[in-house]
Amino acid sequence: MPNLQLVAVGRVEPAILDYLALVLPESAGGRCTLSRQAIDPREAFDPARQQFHSTRILTRLADLARNGERVVGVADVDLFVPIFTFVFGEAQLGGAAALFSATRLRQEFYGLPADEVLFYERCEKEALHELGHTLGLVHCPIHACVMHFANSIEEVDLRGAAWCPECDAKRSL
Repeated sequence: MPNLQLVAVGRVEPAILDYLALVLPESAGGRCTLSRQAIDPREAFDPARQQFHSTRILTRLADLARNGERVVGVADVDLFVPIFTFVFGEAQLGGAAALFSATRLRQEFYGLPADEVLFYERCEKEALHELGHTLGLVHCPIHACVMHFANSIEEVDLRGAAWCPECDAKRSL
């Protein structure tokens, strides 16, 4: 696994970044560092949608990658791509950059009481999912695989927090 750099996109709780810096090396392998740079997402804001265009942010993240490392941006703004109402994240397939948002991973977004443990589990799953795309992995038909497509928060919760054996073998190539 190549080295990984975590980058805050806008204002992100430092605890989220610290948690991911601890768990991602164990889950994905490689070394993980926290970037001192942050990306300002405001230029990706779409006033008509009141959301942030993830592809624009992703392009900026790719510029931060060095020497084959992967860059994972962690945002706390609502993301979209034009063909979807929202996205949990986006990544460059086989590229250097990935991005996910914590906004829709919080129970409070859905009018429910906060659940910190569940929130951090969701952040780890989304980071691994988008990181998997940078490693060339596409969506997996196995529901327990972290690479399974999730169109709702319930689907995020149903998938596992690890690559299935088939995806794990492919990412190691």
